[in-house]
Order: sequence, then structure tokens, then C-alpha cells
Amino acid sequence: MSLRQQVASLLMLHQPGTDGVALRAFIDRYGIGGMILMGDNIPASPELLAAQTAAMTTDASLPPLIGIDEEGGDVARLPWDDQPGADTLKSGAPAATQAAFAARAQLLKQAGITVNFGTVADVTADPDSFIYDRVLGITPADASARVAASVGGEQGSVLSTLKHFPGHGETEADSHLTVPTTPVDRSRWKAQDAPPFIAGIGAGAELVMFGHLIYSAVDNAPASLSMTWHSILSDELGFTGVTITDDMRMLQDTGLAEYQNPAENAVRALAAGNTMLLFVLPADPASIGSDPDALIDAVVAAVGTGRIPREQIERDALKLLELRRSLSVEK
Repeated sequence: MSLRQQVASLLMLHQPGTDGVALRAFIDRYGIGGMILMGDNIPASPELLAAQTAAMTTDASLPPLIGIDEEGGDVARLPWDDQPGADTLKSGAPAATQAAFAARAQLLKQAGITVNFGTVADVTADPDSFIYDRVLGITPADASARVAASVGGEQGSVLSTLKHFPGHGETEADSHLTVPTTPVDRSRWKAQDAPPFIAGIGAGAELVMFGHLIYSAVDNAPASLSMTWHSILSDELGFTGVTITDDMRMLQDTGLAEYQNPAENAVRALAAGNTMLLFVLPADPASIGSDPDALIDAVVAAVGTGRIPREQIERDALKLLELRRSLSVEK
């Protein structure tokens, strides 16, 4: 693979529509490594969705990753997913969480979806928090047990993702509107927020999603752009799988001046240590300055100037290729 092909393979993008052939053409046009399905990608029935994803994954030996946010409850893309979400599961036994996520994962597998951004590993007891209705527990111990159960339920059906590292529960703010900031230090984080992520990693989660969250006592940059937080995840929590950002458009949508250049955001996110970048793009990506070619060009240029090591791009591209190839073997 050329450097440009390697960089493109680190992108998971979105394009509206339910025409699988057109979505596959979008994948091939840029050479991206994956696509996320949003509400505007979901047709009327499970059978139509399965046909759509089949058209998107015509290269059986190296299929793109097909991701979705299917938590259940407040965040569900599939109208036919009748399994309970966190708002119900947080008051039940971990076995109920495992059963719900096992059934949900089967729905995703039957639909040809391979990655679920479905396990919220955040923890909070604050009902005013943006994330409260989506957490699986209001204490670290309860959240940890259900996070592990969620991952266990998905194993063998879809790739599991833990989100939103290092933890959205320390702030009430919504990261879709701003960059939530908390003064919480490492000691408090380790006791309160780390345990569910540790439990999910121990249960076998293949991906961790980084949130656009600032823990100012640890790093003044959002975790998604922080080398410090990526080092903590790998060196202290022992995670060696794929890291992916939350939707990079969220940074731009805050209106904050320092995040208005999507290409620069992409460079910063890869330089921080993310394996993959997630961009939920509109029908016309150029309308928000996020044309995929421009994003790829910026990262290639950053490698040329030494901002991102070439060996890092090669390593991450290989990691994703191996993950995608493993999906073809499982089929």
C-alpha cells in the first residue's frame, strides 16, 4: 500500500443513503477502511439492510468495517431492535445486560454490521448529566459488571467498542455542543471512571472510542487529541486494540476557533495515537470543509513533515487490515 492508501484506510466515514452500490462506490472512491451507518442509512426492514451491507462489502477477503451506534434505549438506529437499553438495564442483574446485548449483536450480525459502538463505559450517578440515561451503572462496580456483560454478550457476533474514554460521567455537558471540561485528577479518575473500561478490556472489547473530553488536571487537550490519554490507555490499562475517535465533526460543531479546521483536527487526532478517525459526513462533505481527499492530503503532508511518524501509519494500517481480514475468515 502507498502512504496515501494507508492513511485512507484509517478513516471511517458516513455518507447518507440506502443504496448499497452507491455506498460501496463511496468506499472505493477514497479507499477508506470503514463506514458508519446512521439513521439515514437504515432501510425499512432487516432484509433490505442485509442486502445493502452485502453490496457494501463485495470484497469478501478484505471487507470494510461497518459500524453503528446501537446501544438500545435512547441511542438505537434499528427500529426493529426491541432489546432494553441502559435506562432499564442499569437496575437489573448483569445477566440481563448480557442477554440483551447478545440478542442485539445477533441482529447486527444478521444485518451485515461488524462493529457496534454500543457499550457505554461511562459512569455517573448525576441525573443531570448528559450521559446519565445511557450509562450501565451509577457506581464504578455496577457499571463495570454490566460493561463486562455487554462485551461478553457481543463476543463472536460483532466487534465491541467501549466509549467514551476516559469517561463522560464527570461532567454534565454534552460533547455534541461543547468540549466538556472537568478538573478531576488522575487519582479520582482511576477510582471512579477507569474501572468500567478496565472491565470491558478484560472482557475482550476490540475497540475503545475516545471522547472529546478535557480532564484539565491530566491534559488541557481533549482526550481524543491527547497523547497522554492514549498512553494511559495502553500503558496503564493494557489496551492493545483499535482506538477510534468519537465523531470528529463534533469538535467543529462546538464553534470553538481552535477546532474549525477539520484537516488539522484529523492530523492532531492521529498524532495523538488514534488508530482510526470517525467522521459523520453530510451528503456534500466539502460543504463543511471535510472533503475526504483533503483530510487524506493533510495527514500525508503531516507524515512528510514529521508530525506523524510514518511507522505509526504503517503499524495502524496493518492493525486495521488484520482486523478486517479476520472478519472475512469468521464468515
